[in-house]
Amino acid sequence: MSNHRNFYIDGKWVSPVVPAMLDVIDPSTEEAYTAISAGSKADVDKAVAAARAAFAGFSQTTREERLALLRKVLEVYNRRYEDVAQAISQEMGAPITWAREAQAWAGRAHLESTIKALEDYEFSEKRGTTMVVKEPIGVCALITPWNWPLNQIVCKVAPAIAAGCTVVLKPSEIAPISGIVFAEIMHEAGVPKGVFNLVNGTGPEVGQVMAGHPDVDMVSFTGSTRAGIIVAKTAADTVKRVAQELGGKSPNIILPDANFAHAVREGVNGCFGNSGQSCDAPTRMLVPADRHDEALAVAKEAADAHSVGDPRSTETKLGPVVSQLQYDKIQRLIESGISEGATLVTGGPGRPENLNRGYYVRPTVFGHVTPDMTIAREEIFGPVLSIMSYQDEEDAIRIANDTVYGLAAYVQSENIERARRVASKMRAGSVYLNYPEWDTFAPFGGYKQSGNGREYADWAIHDFLEIKGIVGYGE
Repeated sequence: MSNHRNFYIDGKWVSPVVPAMLDVIDPSTEEAYTAISAGSKADVDKAVAAARAAFAGFSQTTREERLALLRKVLEVYNRRYEDVAQAISQEMGAPITWAREAQAWAGRAHLESTIKALEDYEFSEKRGTTMVVKEPIGVCALITPWNWPLNQIVCKVAPAIAAGCTVVLKPSEIAPISGIVFAEIMHEAGVPKGVFNLVNGTGPEVGQVMAGHPDVDMVSFTGSTRAGIIVAKTAADTVKRVAQELGGKSPNIILPDANFAHAVREGVNGCFGNSGQSCDAPTRMLVPADRHDEALAVAKEAADAHSVGDPRSTETKLGPVVSQLQYDKIQRLIESGISEGATLVTGGPGRPENLNRGYYVRPTVFGHVTPDMTIAREEIFGPVLSIMSYQDEEDAIRIANDTVYGLAAYVQSENIERARRVASKMRAGSVYLNYPEWDTFAPFGGYKQSGNGREYADWAIHDFLEIKGIVGYGE
């Protein structure tokens, strides 16, 4: 609680320049459980100035010095692991088991993979008599979302520091407490002053100011495509690099030779994980037309097995969605699915029967969804699955790629060569074959309106570097 109303700037906790407060809502109760300070341009100016002053020295540190720092951050993170999990569970309603095993785990995994990537990263190479070097880009503004708080914070902060950059972080104001815990971790780990800074606040008052700040060299943003466009336009005036991880409407092609019941069941689980609040969730399930009704029966059974309730209980599989705004959007889209003629297989509007408060959504499956329906085209960001039919493999590929997004795609087949062939035709930044384990060394990012740039491990380090050619360097 002591740091909830402070910002972390230049190695210390400070009060905002202009006092202003934002309530933080527990989505399971719809009530405020704490409040944070909301920053302004004056706070951003202080944080950027601190990062700029620190950059001259930190950019010249050795790989070994940065590795030692990241290893210390990992050590402290592991010690504060349960604090991270509890913060995420309360601020976004993640079931505590999920918060521990997925949400908090992701932050640790990204620290580990960044450390491993930095150990092996090549910052220079000779090409004839030219030396090509990769140097830190400078001061980086990091704007992160509420749905995977520590995943997105760490997969930006860790590689930026690995590259030798200094950063100003703005976590989501909807789920900011885990970001404050992370700042405490950075402080305890002994991060040099000005290298890591945190300013809380809203997108327009803090995020946009960061994006347009003349002393910021790069913006890394994760969030909606709508907000990403605003960030990119704002950053354009100062011609800074912008890396974006945005929305998705990911297809899940279940080919006829797949283990059908398993593939459908795991597709439901993948869609509903994190209460459906993942940008790469497999929200469009494509099944052979002659097996559509079979898919609906399996999907209904799988969906109905998801217990919805108090995120504090270890028995809960699905907690609430994060806010009233998200709840209302999901309800509107569920209603649109019904009104546009999709078959409501299970779930539907309103809360589950045993819950009368909290932003809880009924796990919902629609069948006989056509590509023109709203639920097939808009990102819902809740536990809502759309099942669609295809006639043959080429038809499945066509439907899968018929979207403005391109973050992820999923392919299920007993024939790995066939799965690989279909994967090669997916217009998406990540393609997952037969529900693999999460790989934090794989590149993560999108095609089309799902963004640009890549995150995770060495891919992320690369995005925080400039490339310099020293011509005539010699033998």
